[in-house]
Amino acid sequence: MSADEPISLRRRITGSVWFHLALSFLIVGLILSFVAKPYLVPSGSMEQTLQPGDRVLVNRLAYVGADPGRGDVVVFDADETWGPTSADDDGPVKGALRWLGEVTGFGPSGPHTLIKRIVAGPGQTVSCCTTEGRLIVDGQPVDEPYVHQDLPFDANQNCTTQPASLRCLPEIVVPDDSYLVLGDHRSNSSDSAAQCRGAGGADPGCWRWVKRDQIVGRAVVILWPVSRWTGL
Repeated sequence: MSADEPISLRRRITGSVWFHLALSFLIVGLILSFVAKPYLVPSGSMEQTLQPGDRVLVNRLAYVGADPGRGDVVVFDADETWGPTSADDDGPVKGALRWLGEVTGFGPSGPHTLIKRIVAGPGQTVSCCTTEGRLIVDGQPVDEPYVHQDLPFDANQNCTTQPASLRCLPEIVVPDDSYLVLGDHRSNSSDSAAQCRGAGGADPGCWRWVKRDQIVGRAVVILWPVSRWTGL
């Protein structure tokens, strides 16, 4: 092409710095929406596995053609049974920061997005506890090396004493299309079983379930801080 030949409109647009910047944002947006997304851990309910302020990468494709499994650490959009959203009192500044956090993972996350560990899936039977205080799934004691500061359970406080240990739970079958999730920091987690411990266990409606379509994805790695880089 000669120096005097006019540059086409298409080439002027596609050669623009602003076009490349917009294209970059579009690609990043598609990746965050459909492939992987960073997430800020807001509380200590998953200690010691995750610390408040950790940023984890969530694989949004983990359950395409596969079902969530026991032991998976998942991020999910909680419904009204999990309480009011954290965005109820958001002003314009907090709302903008929350949007930025959802996009980048550095800042507040979604209005009611939580992270917990799956302990049972649809049709599985859950109860607690064995004589050693272990969780039972489908009649088998579960090995949970990740549990931190579990609820008290000993000779003076167990499932046969009055009052019973708060670790004890009534037997429940997980409903279809639902998952039972607990925090690794068992004594400091508002999870599926939190309202069923103690006197609440007499009410079958005390359980809070995570529906299959509420699961955003599986947390696969700690991104930040750098000193805590590790897979999950």
